[in-house]
Parts: sequence; C-alpha cells; structure tokens
Amino acid sequence: MALVTIGDVTKEYPNGMTYLEIAEEYQPQYEDDILLVRINGKLRELHKKVKFDCRLEFFTGRDQPGIQTYHRSATFLMLKAFYDVVGAEKIEKVTVDFSLGKGYYIEPHGSFTLTEELIDRVKVRMHEYVEEKIPIMKRSENTDDAIELFHRHRMYDKERLFRYRRVSRVNIYSIGGFEDYYYGYMVQNTGYIKYFDLVLYDDGFMLMLPQKDNPKEVPTFEAEKKQKLFQVLKESVKWGERLNVSHVGELNEVIAKGDISRLILIQEALQEKKIAEIAEKVTYERDKKFVMIAGPSSSGKTSFSHRLSIQLKAQGMIPHPIGVDDYFVNRVDSPKNPDGSYNYEVLECLDVEQFNKDMMALLAGDTVEMPRYNFKTGTREYHGDMLKLGRDDILVIEGIHCLNDRLSYSLPAESKFRIYVSALTQLNVDEHNRIPTTDCRLLRRMVRDARTRGASAQDTIRMWPTVRHGEEQYIFPFQESADMMFNSATVYELAVLKQYAEPLLFGIPRDSEEYMEAKRLLKFLDYFLGVNSETIPNNSIIREFIGGSCFRV
Repeated sequence: MALVTIGDVTKEYPNGMTYLEIAEEYQPQYEDDILLVRINGKLRELHKKVKFDCRLEFFTGRDQPGIQTYHRSATFLMLKAFYDVVGAEKIEKVTVDFSLGKGYYIEPHGSFTLTEELIDRVKVRMHEYVEEKIPIMKRSENTDDAIELFHRHRMYDKERLFRYRRVSRVNIYSIGGFEDYYYGYMVQNTGYIKYFDLVLYDDGFMLMLPQKDNPKEVPTFEAEKKQKLFQVLKESVKWGERLNVSHVGELNEVIAKGDISRLILIQEALQEKKIAEIAEKVTYERDKKFVMIAGPSSSGKTSFSHRLSIQLKAQGMIPHPIGVDDYFVNRVDSPKNPDGSYNYEVLECLDVEQFNKDMMALLAGDTVEMPRYNFKTGTREYHGDMLKLGRDDILVIEGIHCLNDRLSYSLPAESKFRIYVSALTQLNVDEHNRIPTTDCRLLRRMVRDARTRGASAQDTIRMWPTVRHGEEQYIFPFQESADMMFNSATVYELAVLKQYAEPLLFGIPRDSEEYMEAKRLLKFLDYFLGVNSETIPNNSIIREFIGGSCFRV
C-alpha cells in the first residue's frame, strides 16, 4: 500500500493501481475532465501506476499543462481520422503549420482534392473515434528503430529529427494502429477529445480547439479578423521552404554541415529587405508623421524601430525613434495588480495626456522637450532633449499600446502609419509538432532579463502568464488594424538562444512551481544543435536579447 496525498487528504491505495482510477474517484469534484496528474512535482499521464507514497495534483483543461495536452491529443486524433478517410497511400504529408486565433492551420498535400465534403467526413470520423474511446497507447522505441519506423510511414521530417537526438529511446504514440511522435503528453483515450471543429480555409483547413478559459466551448473561426496575420504567417512558412529549413531536423542538418553562417546572412538579408519595403511605403505616403510600432513582449520592437529608422534615413527622411515607455507615469502613481505589484501592461501606466500634448505640439511645428524615463528611480526626467519636426522629419514610436487609438486619440488618423511586429516562428519541430510563438518570445525575454535586469529564469517564468494576459487584452485585439506587419523571428535563433537559456533553466530549483515549465523548455531545446553567436550581425534583432547590438536597446 502507498500513502497518496491530494490536497489536505491522505489515503492508502494499493501499489499497481493506476492514477486514472484515483482520478475517477475525484472527478466529481472537478467541473472539467481530469487530463493529467502531477506526482511529487512531476507531470505524468493517467495510465501510470502507484508505486510509492506521493502527493498528487490533477490538471484539467483549465490548466496550462492540461489544455496543451488536449490540443496535442486533438491534433493526433485529427491526423488519424484524416489518414483513414483519405487513405495513407494518397497522402504525401499533412503539416500543422501554425496557430491562428483559437486553432491550428493545417495544410495537407497529396493526390486528393481538399473539399468541404472531405473535411466533413474527417470530422464525422473524429466524432466516431470519440464515441469509441480508443486507448491512446504509448511505447518506448530505440531511436534507430524509430528512424526506420517513420521512414516507412513517409514522415521524413521526424526521421530527420531523430537523426540528431542524443537520447537512445523515444516515445511513440498510437491510436488504433496509427503511429506518431509528439513533444509532450497525451490524454488517456479518444473519449476525452469531445470539443473541436474543422473549417475549410485557404489551401488547407483550421482545427478549432477550446481554450483554457472555457475548455468545453469550441470558438468560431472568424477569418475576416485574421486575414493580415494569416498572410504574414503563411509568408513565413514560404520563407522556411525557400531556405529549405522548415523543421528542426533541417536546421540541424545545416548546422552539422557547417553552413549556419550562410543561413544567418540569408535570413538577415530577407529581414532587411522587408524593413526596406516598409520604409519605402512609409516614405511614399508623405502625410505620415507618426510611425506607430506595437507588438507583444520580446518581439524586437526596439531593434526594429532603429533598423526602420536607418532605412527611412536612406529614403531621405529624418527619423526620430521614440519609446512610449518614456511616458510612464512615476512609479508611485502606477496602477497595481491585486497582489500589490505594479502593472506595467495597462494603458493607465502611461501619461496619455502628456503624450498627446507633446505629439500635437510637434505636429503643429512647435519645439518640445522630450522626456526620458529613469527605470532605476521610477521617475520621468527631462534633460534638455529638444525636438522640432521639419518637412522631412518623422517620429518612429514604439510601445505595446501603439496600435490602440486611445493612446494617440488626438492625432489625425491620416498622420499615423501603423506597424505590428511579432516573432512569428516559421520553424516547427516536425510536420505535426509546431513551435508556439510564445515559447520563442519567452526564451528571448528570459535571456535578455538575465543579462540586462539581473532577473532569474524563475522570475521570468513566474511573471509570464501576467504578460500573456496583458497581450491578450491590450495588443492582439488591435493587430489587424496595422498597415503592415513584420515578422521578427529568425529561423536560426533557437539554436543560438539554447546556449544562453539552458544554464538559466538548469538554475531553477527542482522543488519550485516554475520547474515544471523549465523542464518542458529544456526538453524542447534538446532538439536543437547549438550555435554560437559570432557571425550574427550587430544590427540583428537577436542581438537585442543576447547582447552585442549596435543600437541602444
């Protein structure tokens, strides 16, 4: 017998009993299905068996590990149904390209025609599997055997991925004989995957999935609200294809062959070309005096604003980069969270009135003394930095609220050019395991915060949910209002960030709440061969995070 503690209750359970059986006992206390269990701080699937005294914590779709598991399992179920309906012999590959809104954009390739009728048949088959409650089986395979297995399945991205795996064994999942590999855990059986929808869109379809705020509701896909973002994401996928680096295995091949320096230069050239195109468009519209740049945390807004300024200068303009953060209210006047900490994500942390007063004065041709915010003292200061706009002068303003018209309410709409910047990762682990954009930004911020602010990786992980909540409220709702979007992600950066992030993540105590996320990120980084930063140009956006930038960032 083993003593199992759940909350404040400790009971005896026989050794060999599964955690699923214990979860079924506690399920009536939960509004949503129990999907995973944490055993003495370690995440585990429900089929694991009791072997020793332990403390348990259950996760549902309202928890981040639970909803990630649900999404992963739903993707696996969709692929099983798609291969069964279409026929494996007709399928070249099915790629899970990227997240869009509340779902995943999927693009299948092969000798078949993607139609509404076909998508409906796949959806019906998925619901049939849900009713059948087919067990999702898991087995451990020798890595060499896994390589051969996925070669036979014509899943060549996985075959390539495993060639660079250091571990001797990998976990293979199967549903009714359909085999696949996934980065992360699965639910117990297909009966858990009740909520989803498939929507034909563009050259593929959307797999719509519930979110953790309401894990029983499938969101509606509103294509018209995501058109600009979709085009940028799709362009990023095409970039990866043109570079022959769409997945981690391909990147590792480039590194192993010693061609990474060339790839870095090509990627940086592509970004510079895009920045030049944006500058040309801004210059063409001569009535624009305010370039408003917004984007989520660690998207590289500051480096982008400097590089855009250089391109504007090359076009004959006189740019003046301005950070909205310089208009922070004094720290003592900043809004606070319920726990008493300062909330720097809300618009109210800025002196919106002073910002508008200064911008309107500049637009009228007046001379204005520009502020500088002292982050050490928490006060806005003035040091005689005077500014006056001439005919060719233009302000390049960056900040998380720049696309929100409440920030610049007094400025004429025709005087503003809006740009949305985000790190929209074009690289995926393989054809079925996507890399969330937020993981890339989290690693960027972790490395930068440790270097410039003395913050630990544990601190960054702890505050990340608050940052993400702020983005959902104050940034993402305005992204489609942008005149242009810029993808600041580079195809090589995770192989570089690995060198800086791994020591920080290993420094997180094993008994801390943040260790579970640290362990997930460490496992993720293990897919990559490491790359040093020597050949990265000093104007690269990545330099904003790892150091060595020629800009004041």
